[in-house]
Amino acid sequence: MNDSAGTPVLHARELQKWYGQGAGMVRAVDGVDLAVDAGETVAIMGPSGCGKSTLLHLLGGLDRPSAGQVLLNGRRIDDLGEKALARVRRTGISFVFQSFHLMEELTAVENVELPALLAGRSPRAARRRAEALLERLGLAGRSRSLPSTLSGGQRQRVAVARALSNEPSVVLADEPTGNLDSAATLDVLRLFEELHESGQTLVIVTHDARIAATADRMFTMRDGTLVDETRLTGGTTGRLGALVGLED
Repeated sequence: MNDSAGTPVLHARELQKWYGQGAGMVRAVDGVDLAVDAGETVAIMGPSGCGKSTLLHLLGGLDRPSAGQVLLNGRRIDDLGEKALARVRRTGISFVFQSFHLMEELTAVENVELPALLAGRSPRAARRRAEALLERLGLAGRSRSLPSTLSGGQRQRVAVARALSNEPSVVLADEPTGNLDSAATLDVLRLFEELHESGQTLVIVTHDARIAATADRMFTMRDGTLVDETRLTGGTTGRLGALVGLED
């Protein structure tokens, strides 16, 4: 969570990412300013190719900006060395991907405990945390199952549990329901609602307005720039209940 009152958990300042040079230069992210507060859910939506995923990778330290800054709990992370940045990714920021990215040879509980083990936690503590998360997410009975035996919604829940393993300051989700059917999508949306209510900070990149509608704030991205911000009201539960067509 936020280490300093009044300081955003995650803060991008004049963030830019470009590829190529001269006339062939592509500005994937072009001067983005974004401040995310503790416990807030922020959605970034827009068409494919608008720069959403690139922005998320910059915020999470998976890619380096061409210009600008990224701060986590008030500390710059974009200028860290590789080892220090890897530590930030293991402890301060976690990702949930559209394609789950689970280790197919590991069971659900082994997938969830892996980040904690890599961060140096004891096997006992890592396993205890993993089992508690799976139970919280309704998967206690599938903890010893391999990913190949789980449904899409169950695999995404395992991926979310893995992202929470190290109690990160912020979870970044990249099209987290893109590979799911309508029933599984609603399942994951309810999960994000629970995370929001527990105080977890979330940034969700999506092209689906139904998913974006569950956030506190929704940004529209076009051509690498955030062009519009909408503050949503009514509470996450009310907004989720208003969604239509997900169970058809």
